[in-house]
Amino acid sequence: MLARSFLLLFVVSFLGCYQSPRKTVTTDDYHLRDVKLPSGAVLKVETMSKMADVMRGMMFRDHLAPDRGMLFIHGEPGLYPYWMYQVRIPLDIVWIDRYKIVTEISPRTPPCPSEKSSECPKFGGSRTSLYVLEMAAGEAEKNKLQVGDRIDF
Repeated sequence: MLARSFLLLFVVSFLGCYQSPRKTVTTDDYHLRDVKLPSGAVLKVETMSKMADVMRGMMFRDHLAPDRGMLFIHGEPGLYPYWMYQVRIPLDIVWIDRYKIVTEISPRTPPCPSEKSSECPKFGGSRTSLYVLEMAAGEAEKNKLQVGDRIDF
């Protein structure tokens, strides 16, 4: 009986150490959320809800992979125009309401050419939204994203 107990303890301990093979996880992966577009494409997005993060957004970035993006979560539904001050790459900007329905799209939104923030044009924000999704320029068209589509996250 004692031998069986030791054998059982050994087997349980051994199984507890087993880990199934999986992909390498980086620290970036802990801050990402999946956003599923109606086309079935899944974007890994950084989630921004703190005001400082929302204000910084995509500033100073030189590249955005087609399967990446940024999701801004505003505290309450409202009108949220966006600008491209100090954003270095064109983006598709998508406004989404509290039901996760697309309300506006600004495709291939260009960076602001001015060094003065006051000279940067504003985009969108004419329809009530709670979320704003930024993705690489051309991804909305590539995935046939339209106003009225539902986005899952």
